[in-house]
Parts: sequence; structure tokens; C-alpha cells
Amino acid sequence: MGAADLVPGVSGGTIALVIGIYERLIASVREGSLALGSLIRADSGKFKGHFRAVEWSFLLPLLGGILTAVISLARLLEHQLETNAEVMAGVFFGLVVGSVLIAWRLIRSPEPKHFAIGLAVGITLFVLLGFGEGSIVSDPTLLAFLGAGALAICAMILPGISGSLILLLIGMYAPVLAAVNDRDYLSLGIFILGATLGLALFSQILHWSLQHHHDVVLAALVGLMAGSLRVVWPWPDGVDSPALGKPDVAVFGVVVAGIVGFGFVYLVARLATSREKVSEQQQTV
Repeated sequence: MGAADLVPGVSGGTIALVIGIYERLIASVREGSLALGSLIRADSGKFKGHFRAVEWSFLLPLLGGILTAVISLARLLEHQLETNAEVMAGVFFGLVVGSVLIAWRLIRSPEPKHFAIGLAVGITLFVLLGFGEGSIVSDPTLLAFLGAGALAICAMILPGISGSLILLLIGMYAPVLAAVNDRDYLSLGIFILGATLGLALFSQILHWSLQHHHDVVLAALVGLMAGSLRVVWPWPDGVDSPALGKPDVAVFGVVVAGIVGFGFVYLVARLATSREKVSEQQQTV
């Protein structure tokens, strides 16, 4: 998940969905947000209940893995994106295509309406991404940082779209990056507050939606992943352009890279499925 979060257009939520831990992750985040809300209200009884309901033995190692990947792979991925941009884009493209196909199989009772929902969401995101980066917000207010944090964190837990991409689209990527570089702790604190509030609210909505409209939500998530393919198209029409260009002479290498990315996702999904079956058999015994 940490490696995926470093890739433009690919979300850690995509990996979580493919390996079958997405709903567990959302449930733990939801309980954590409820615990935080209870703590703010000084309701110690409910705080203890929600705090214990968080699956810490699952969540903490997951967060540790994400941080480890971000720290150890950031420089490597940056170097590869600079020197082998098309091949790396091919890997990401294959990864997302594989994720779309595998995530579709997670829909319990697929119907034509689910295909229509996924198609509509995918086309909508594909078109929106074509507008490219929004105009940079000059001298943003603290309220803008609050809203940007809330939107970015919501995107990070959704498969198919990254928080950095959302910041680019709303013109807040440069201001947030500048706040980090300038050590503007007030703006960063407001941004983190917005992210905390957004995660607390959105996790509640997403958890309820998965519980009551599982297949509809999954279809929409599949659409998000499919629409995000525009971001990882290996041949953009110019540097950082949202327009799609034509394949060049590096087609063979990109295709091979795409097959590798697809195969990686397929292998991870198979391993996750096998482990889940073993766990179910052990529980039965």
C-alpha cells in the first residue's frame, strides 16, 4: 500500500481491495474515529469500547509497512520514473487493469446495474482527469488548507485515486508542498486537522455504505480504478499533459512491463485468496 501511494494515479486503497483487507481497514478506521469523538466528548465508557474495537494487531503492522515502503522506496521510484518513465507507467497500467478485473470479482451478486454504475463512474473520472491540474491557489486561506486536507485523505482511502492527484486538481498541491518546505506549521496543522475530520466522517459513510450497499459501492470503486487509467497512460501528449498521446517505438517494453504489473496483482490476489481459505478452514476445525 505504501508503494502504491507513491505512484501518481494509484492508491493504496487499490492494493487493500485486491488483497481483501479493505473492509477490515475501513472498519478499524471507523472505530478509531468514533473513539476519538468519544474522547473529545469526555465519554470514557464509549471511548474504551471503540478503542478496544479497533483491530490494532492488524492496523499497526499495516501502518508500519506503509511507512517503511514510503521511506525506503520513495527515492528508487523517483529515479525510475525519471529514467524509465514509459516502462514504469506500463507497470502501473497493468497493475490497475489487473486490480479492476479482480475487484469486479468481489461483487457478490453482479447485475447489469453494477456494470452501468462502474461505467458511469469510470467515464466521469476519466473526463475530469482530462482537465489536468487546476490553477494554483495563490495565498490560500486556512479554510482552504482545511478543505484540502479533508478531500485529500478521502481520496487516499479510495481505490483508484490518490490524495496528491486531488490536490493537483484543486490547485492546492503547490501550496501544501510549499507549506512543508517552509515549515509553515500553522497551515500544516490545519491541513492535518482537515484530514483527521475528513477521515473520521468519510470512514463512517464508507463503512455504512459497504454494510448496506456492498455491491453498489464495489461497482463505483471499480469505476474509480478504471477511470484512473488515464493518469498512468504511458504516452501522454507532452510532459505532465492530461491529453493522451500515441504509442511510440517503446511499445514492446511497455507491453511487457504491463504484463508484469498485471501478473503481480494476480499473484498477490491468489495468495490472499489461498490464505483466506486456509484461515477459514482453521476456524472451522
